[in-house]
Amino acid sequence: MAALRPLLVRTAAVAALSASLAACASVGSDGGMAPVISRVSLDLGKDTAKIVTASDAAAVKARVDRLLARPLTADAAVQIALLNNRGLQAEYNVLGVSEAEYVEASLPPSPTVSIERVAGSGDLDVERRLIADLLQLLTLPKRAKIAKTEFRAAQYKAIAATFRTATEARRAFYRAVAARETAAFLESARASAGAAAELTKKLGETGAATKLNQARSGALYAEVATELAEARLEASKEREALTRQLGLWGRDLNYKLPGRLPSFPRLKSQGDVEATAIRQRVDIIGDRLELDALAQAYGLTEQTRAISMLEVTGLANHTRSADGEKANPKGFEVAAEIPIFDFGRARSVKARETYMGAVNRLLEKAVNARSEAREAYATYRGRHEIARAYQDRVLPLRKVITEEAQLQYNGMLVDAFELLTNARENVAANVAGIRAKRDFFIADVDFQAALIGGGSADEPAPEPKPASANPASAASPE
Repeated sequence: MAALRPLLVRTAAVAALSASLAACASVGSDGGMAPVISRVSLDLGKDTAKIVTASDAAAVKARVDRLLARPLTADAAVQIALLNNRGLQAEYNVLGVSEAEYVEASLPPSPTVSIERVAGSGDLDVERRLIADLLQLLTLPKRAKIAKTEFRAAQYKAIAATFRTATEARRAFYRAVAARETAAFLESARASAGAAAELTKKLGETGAATKLNQARSGALYAEVATELAEARLEASKEREALTRQLGLWGRDLNYKLPGRLPSFPRLKSQGDVEATAIRQRVDIIGDRLELDALAQAYGLTEQTRAISMLEVTGLANHTRSADGEKANPKGFEVAAEIPIFDFGRARSVKARETYMGAVNRLLEKAVNARSEAREAYATYRGRHEIARAYQDRVLPLRKVITEEAQLQYNGMLVDAFELLTNARENVAANVAGIRAKRDFFIADVDFQAALIGGGSADEPAPEPKPASANPASAASPE
């Protein structure tokens, strides 16, 4: 009895501490969104919100309607996606689940109450039991700390999902606008080719144009018309891809896109892109926090490896015999699992291997992040040089060639074949110029994503989390 008193005193102290800790952990009104909103505002200059109530949905709808009332811009598309994309809202729901799990892990284990009544031959025996999981209670502070770290990691995962949504919306916007601009140019080129084909046909009727030149002119018109059909299909597909990213439907589908890609922005300097990526990428920060949680769970597993069940039971009996005598004995019972076949070695090894696997994945991600940042900047600068070459040299020269070829054809200095060949090359150069400019803007988006995170939608599946609710398996997730 005397030997058990220190244990009972310690249990009472831990229970008091647990009650205090549980009082501090509660589900917040914002669902853990405060760090997400702050980081999105700081890095993207945009707003995001979790839609919970009907008033939240109405406020979001009103703002989306205001943004759609004007021709869409890249910034407006990102803002609409951050407010209206239901996939992103689902990520915020996952964050809310993580907060609830943190609160659950911070609560003391609920005791079990049992009452047993046995009567017969005039005797009555009533036994009352109050059973508490002592091991759960003793490990509560550490399990709560693990759950809090996991919750912080989940917040960074939500930030990464927000950045990814913004990145995908901006990419989709540039692709949709470029496809629309390409279709508009080919529409104009088809009209010019059609007029030339009609003129050549009339000249052929008078004998001024050969049958070969008529066929060449008709072929050019047919080729441009086919390219236009392809461009229109691509424009429709890219617009639908943008629509999905924005989460629009119904009357909102009539939003207006600009006819041309925006002008070139100021070129960004390189700086130390590797250090910036390692310091700012939210996916790496989230993985670091998950690794911290695994480390804490591994330590808890080592501390509890030799025992996975420890219960204390308070007993109170009420006995009445047939002759009227009564007895009310009281006492307690302590039950512990005896590790005859497993001294926790398997759990310890599993926890260690899980932890080291997470360490190696994080190191791999850090190495890859450095490389991705360098590659993204090289691609950004390369795409800029290619797009500027088209805008400043190739297309102006093509315009001069087209004008001079037309003059020489009018002066009968060149034949129709050379004029048609130049027309084909001019169409190809302009389409390539639009695509080069589109690729530069997408490379700009990818470079930003490589520095802060959210670059790829194909994220690897998250590793299993430690089952912090059970100290026996705290670092051995299933």
